[in-house]
Amino acid sequence: MPSTDDADDAGSRRDAPDSESPETRHERLNRELDQLLNELRVVLPGVQVLLAFLLTAVFAAGFDRMDDDGRAVYLTAVGLAALATIFLMAPTMHHRLRFREGVKEQMIRTVNRLTIVGMSMLGVAIGCALYVVGDVGFRYTATRWLGPALILVAVVVWFVVPMRYSDEAADRSTRE
Repeated sequence: MPSTDDADDAGSRRDAPDSESPETRHERLNRELDQLLNELRVVLPGVQVLLAFLLTAVFAAGFDRMDDDGRAVYLTAVGLAALATIFLMAPTMHHRLRFREGVKEQMIRTVNRLTIVGMSMLGVAIGCALYVVGDVGFRYTATRWLGPALILVAVVVWFVVPMRYSDEAADRSTRE
């Protein structure tokens, strides 16, 4: 198995959750970091495209017709998309700065939190951008409220549904 960081102690053999392939602590940490970095490789292009779109929108014809509320939401979307980009790129930087220093487990916990915060900012940024599109493109209609509705969908799909996994597994294990 290719190693992302060779400084961590291999430790004792542990069974993987599926009990078919035992892996050491070192192998598990490498796998977890590789999975996290691969997930970010999927997310980052979309975040960067959103940020680029938002940064150029201010130069588009019609931007000056946006009311003060729309401009505030637009600026919020730009700020959140920029912050999401920073938070979602942070794991790569952490890995580069602390490569082979034996802090992989702590780094994985930290960058996992940064990723969750970055994804949260991304969800709100997308909702804000959709609000602005609805507000400018379909003035005086309820269309702009699709943005806040989208944020609610992101909360449910990204947070509520995954949190039910452990609850369902715990319920099944106590019944068996």
